[in-house]
Amino acid sequence: MKFILPLAFAITAFLPVVYAQQSTVTNDRNSWIVSIIKETSAIKPGMTRADLMKVFEGEGGLSTGLRRTYASRECPYIKVDVEFEPVGRPEHDQDGRVTLIEDDQDLIKKISKPYLDWSISD
Repeated sequence: MKFILPLAFAITAFLPVVYAQQSTVTNDRNSWIVSIIKETSAIKPGMTRADLMKVFEGEGGLSTGLRRTYASRECPYIKVDVEFEPVGRPEHDQDGRVTLIEDDQDLIKKISKPYLDWSISD
C-alpha cells in the first residue's frame, strides 16, 4: 500500500508531460502532411514537366515518355500519375508508337490526386 500512493502520484505527475510531447509530435506530423498536400496539389494540368519536376521525381515501373508515375521529393510514398501532351513534336513517331522522348516543356494533360503507395525501383 505504501508503494501505490507514490506510484500513482508519479504517473499523474508525468501524464501531462507525455501528452504534451505526443501532441507536439502529432501537430508536427500534421503540419508536414498539410505542407505536402499543398505542394503536390499546386501542380495542375497546363503546367510543364519542368514545373512538376520541382516537386516530384520519376518513379520506377512501367512508363512511357507521355505517361508516368511520380513520387514526391519530400516523401517517396506520396505519388501522382501524370499524362503529358508533347510540345513541339508529334505525339507518335513515324511508326505510330508512343514516343519515349521526354521534354521539360511537355504540358501536363492529366494528373491524378496524390495517393499513398510503396516505392517502386527498377
